[in-house]
Amino acid sequence: MALILDAMGSDNYPDPEIHGAVAAASLIDSEIVLVGDKELISPKLDKLSNIPSNLSIEHAPEVVEMWDKPVASAKEKPNNSMAVGIGLVKKGQGEAFVTAGNTGGAMFNALRVLGRIKGVQRPALSGIFPSRKGKCIVVDIGANADCRPEFLLQFAMLGSIYAENVLERKIPKIGLLSNGEETGKGNQLVKDTFSLLKESGLNFIGNVEPKELFAGEADVVVTDGFTGNVLVKTSEAVAKMITDVLKEQLMSSVRTKLGAALARPAFSAIKSLVDPSEIGAAPLLGIDGLVFIGHGRSDERAIKNSLLLANRAAEHGLMDLLRKDISEKLGLR
Repeated sequence: MALILDAMGSDNYPDPEIHGAVAAASLIDSEIVLVGDKELISPKLDKLSNIPSNLSIEHAPEVVEMWDKPVASAKEKPNNSMAVGIGLVKKGQGEAFVTAGNTGGAMFNALRVLGRIKGVQRPALSGIFPSRKGKCIVVDIGANADCRPEFLLQFAMLGSIYAENVLERKIPKIGLLSNGEETGKGNQLVKDTFSLLKESGLNFIGNVEPKELFAGEADVVVTDGFTGNVLVKTSEAVAKMITDVLKEQLMSSVRTKLGAALARPAFSAIKSLVDPSEIGAAPLLGIDGLVFIGHGRSDERAIKNSLLLANRAAEHGLMDLLRKDISEKLGLR
């Protein structure tokens, strides 16, 4: 089994990708293929000691930068690392593709090369959030800013399949993100989607607010990509602010430093819970192939965890399960 990593994706490429790939390769048996400019990657990789044998390079001379337009970059840079990497998955030379690059570029290349699972109208980016009861999947977190109710219904189906088979949640509880728990709350999209989810046969528990999300009341929370992206960025910003302020206060005097030393295990557990690097990447569900997209600011740990997540999804046979289950839920042959 091979995992394909876009070595030119992150803001600081290719260093986080190289170090993250080396760290992941030492933990799993799968081959990891670094796709990118070989003349840039090889000298950096050669400087490292104890390079795992399950690490290789696939040359791709062009890069989709964060500021590039997806369609234009595909035409102007046909040999970019995303297109080449996703092409390897299409050819059966890799089980999953991982990138910390341009989200629009990754989605466009995935759609162009791999296409959608039969019956899926729009692929959705699925994020894993921490909660008091473990983890919660939020779909969509940025792939589709404008949505129709039927898109959100399919997001719920895809999220349910992912939660059941990768997070091992039996009959996942589905919530619809809204500004109130009561039936009838929300904008027109939420109201129309509520009716579809209620009749869907999924384990729909109704509207949820962010407080229910973080309390772990739902296994999957469904929303449009604009709202989901704002939710992700707000949550990360608040978590960072709290940890930064807490650190400043704990280091402000001898007494607080002593207290911090005693409570270090608890603080480490909290940091691990809210650190996005612990998850690494989000799967682009609905694409006919495993594609994972991480933050542009991903560091070595985020890249490593992205690869481990992709490896786990591949080992679970997530792609076959998605094709089979979505076909059954949509009543397709």
